[in-house]
This record gives sequence, structure tokens and C-alpha cells, in this order.
Amino acid sequence: MRVIIQRVKKAECLVEGEVVGFINKGMVVFLGVRKGDKLANVEYLAEKIINLRIFSDEKEKMNFSLLQVKGEVLVIPQFTLYGNCKKGLRPNFVEAAPIKVAQQYYLKFIELMRKRVNIVENGQFGAKMRVVIDNDGPVTLIVDSR
Repeated sequence: MRVIIQRVKKAECLVEGEVVGFINKGMVVFLGVRKGDKLANVEYLAEKIINLRIFSDEKEKMNFSLLQVKGEVLVIPQFTLYGNCKKGLRPNFVEAAPIKVAQQYYLKFIELMRKRVNIVENGQFGAKMRVVIDNDGPVTLIVDSR
């Protein structure tokens, strides 16, 4: 699994013009599932993200985790994280997990996050989404479970 995390002041996800998820201070997590990923990958990423120290202290040093700042999370399914652009001009997505598997792990990730984080919102799997992000920093990180 692979995620791109963006620290945000606020963010929202819209589907067909309707807000399906909105958060204040926290992080947007774009989540991609790869062929061969297991439940252990989901558990690893959830724990890693919850405890990742990317929020600033009084000296502007990244020293606090999502839990410490009582941050919120918006999880967006993003199969294009496994788009391979090495050959040609059009990405291929052969490394992305099949839809049923990807959706199962996406939902499990959200479930795990909700056990520890007060506010966890999400996008809509399989939908065309518009994600509006008010970056904080900006801070953008890539975390891979492999």
C-alpha cells in the first residue's frame, strides 16, 4: 500500500457537487492499494500515520502526531498512486489491486483510523471526486507499506 499524506488546515471531498467529507486541521490521506497487499499492510499504515510526527510545536518543529493535536483525517481512495509512467505517455495501472480487494482494504483502513481518531471522513470509492485542500506548510509525505 502507498499513501500520500498532506497536512491541512481544512479539506473537503465532493462527489457530483455534494460534500461527502469535510475536515478541519489534520491530514488528507490519499490511499492506494497494490496487488499482493495484505491486512498487515493496512494495519502498518494506519498505525504509522496516526503516530507520524508532522504537526508543529511552538518552535515550528514537526514534533506532534495526529493524536497529540487532536487532528482530523480525510481518506481518499487513489488507485492512480500505482500508475506506472515509465513507458509511453499513458500510465498503466497493472500494479493496482483489483477493485474488490482495494475497496475492502480502503474500508478496513478507515475502520482502523476511526478506532483511534475522533473525526475520520472519507471520499467515495469508485466515484469521480473533487478534493479541495488548504495545505498547511505545505507538508506532503509519501509512505509505503513495503
